[in-house]
Amino acid sequence: MAYVHRHFSQIVRTAIAVILIISYSHVAWSQTTRAMKFVLPFSAGTSIDTLARLLAEQIGRTKGPTAVIESRPGAAGVIATEAVAGAAPDGNTLLMTPTAFVLTPQLRKLNYDPLTSFEPVCYLVSVPLVIAVNAGSPYRTLADLLNAARAKPGDVTLASIGPGSASQVAFEMLKRAANVDMTFISYPGTPPAVNALLGNQVTSVLVGYTEVSEQLNAGALRVLAVATRTRIVALPEVPTVAESGYPGYEADIWYGVVAPAKTPKETIAQLAGMFTAAMQAPEVKAKLVAQGLFPAVMCGDDFGAFLRKQYDEFGRVIREANIKVE
Repeated sequence: MAYVHRHFSQIVRTAIAVILIISYSHVAWSQTTRAMKFVLPFSAGTSIDTLARLLAEQIGRTKGPTAVIESRPGAAGVIATEAVAGAAPDGNTLLMTPTAFVLTPQLRKLNYDPLTSFEPVCYLVSVPLVIAVNAGSPYRTLADLLNAARAKPGDVTLASIGPGSASQVAFEMLKRAANVDMTFISYPGTPPAVNALLGNQVTSVLVGYTEVSEQLNAGALRVLAVATRTRIVALPEVPTVAESGYPGYEADIWYGVVAPAKTPKETIAQLAGMFTAAMQAPEVKAKLVAQGLFPAVMCGDDFGAFLRKQYDEFGRVIREANIKVE
């Protein structure tokens, strides 16, 4: 996943990425002479919009095709996703999508299948999830929080986006790993959940690091654990959930890009090379990290296998926890 840079698999992916860059750096972008369209499921100003604009700018700067951004928010990303699923498979229309891509279809009847209606292009960045409490909370470690949950089943609350979000799935995974009874409190967005924690209306939150970084720097909140497989650079002193006694636990939010099904393999390979090259640019990396978006490029079949694995894992948790949305 996103942070395992020392593992052999990451070394292999990095080598492939270099090969892709070399292979396509001298080739004109024959995939299109028209403007490409990046369709986003969220509105302007969001993290995925920042990512799309940085990549569009970098691709254009390196003599790639002109890329335009089209935001189509609504219905938890379904509107944008359906639009791209029905687009011509010529590589000109792409979907930039978050983790919900493989989650939402398991909660609603939709007109597309994430695994068959699209061709995977690249996993681009990850956003680490963190478990945080109010700075005045008596809980200083994840063990403290979970022990309190064991002592008073149902009394300890954890807030996040919901229902049916990736954060709720991560919460259910934690409940099962720790064998505790905690109560999930859903909010329509991350800011209300964080405000509830600041007001001591909930015990804890499970949210993206970027959503609480300002409060952490101000000393208003405290992070007990990060949900990624390894510690993150921004919080080197904070242990992972796995290090806190639950080996194998891992959850984060990711953003990637997919194309309509039946897009030619040659076009997918060229797109993968284009995105890989753009993500390797030092200025792009620096700007993304400053926004709390950690580059972790994984393309083609590797990304496809990742999507299948997450789809299966999420489906199992959704069924076991009986997660539903209205």
